[in-house]
Amino acid sequence: MKKLLAVLAAMAVAVFALAGCGSNDKQAAGDVKVLKVGATAVPHAEVLEQVKEDLKAENIDLQIVEFSDYVQPNLALNDKELDANYFQHAPYLENFIKEHPEVKLANAAGVHIEPMGIYSHKVKSLAEVQDGASVAIPNDPTNGGRALILLSKAGLIKLNDDKNIAATVQDVVDNPKHLKFQELEAAQVPRAIDDVDLAVINSNFAMQVQLNPVKDTLLMEDATSPYVNIIAVRQGDESRPEIKALIKALQSEKVKKFIEEKYKGAVVATF
Repeated sequence: MKKLLAVLAAMAVAVFALAGCGSNDKQAAGDVKVLKVGATAVPHAEVLEQVKEDLKAENIDLQIVEFSDYVQPNLALNDKELDANYFQHAPYLENFIKEHPEVKLANAAGVHIEPMGIYSHKVKSLAEVQDGASVAIPNDPTNGGRALILLSKAGLIKLNDDKNIAATVQDVVDNPKHLKFQELEAAQVPRAIDDVDLAVINSNFAMQVQLNPVKDTLLMEDATSPYVNIIAVRQGDESRPEIKALIKALQSEKVKKFIEEKYKGAVVATF
């Protein structure tokens, strides 16, 4: 009888031990923090994929939510559907906040530049641009001004201030070739390339339609571009441990090497 009681006692201890282990495992799993980051597909989501395992090692589950436009990621972030987003440059965020005063977002860190370029399927050089040529440019304030500044640098137009990132077609003071501007949503500009003579396209959207920003542009922004793509967060979240871990992972030699090898100059790390 005593032997049987001893066996039963040992079994009870084993059961409690196993139950304790299960509880600890569950508790450890509960320590994992979910970090939802909104991004456009190329290159942002691709870059984020490179740090998933790094963050997993720190008990952070990076979940990438892809968007195809430039408005919803900021609205979703402000509405707490996301923890951060990674798709826009600093001037765009600044202008977005001005236009949407209810949005309380902040620039947490810069990661890379995507040089904007002038593309064409109809001419092989800027010298071939004919009088009355049609030009597609983004219709949002900062990217539209950015496109006009690049066209000014190409010698195709003159602006009243060639450093004004908020320039519009009304700021063109000289248009010797009588260019006809078509203002489209940034994501739609590359899809209009066959319908216009020139298209001024953001690199991320160019790459999505198999345009190589290094090889296919008639003119591309250089490294002095102020349009650094950033991690945006809600105001006050800049010091959240998960956000700081994300920034540290993105601003690493591993990511810099990936950007250099993957995009070959079409995307340039800024850290």
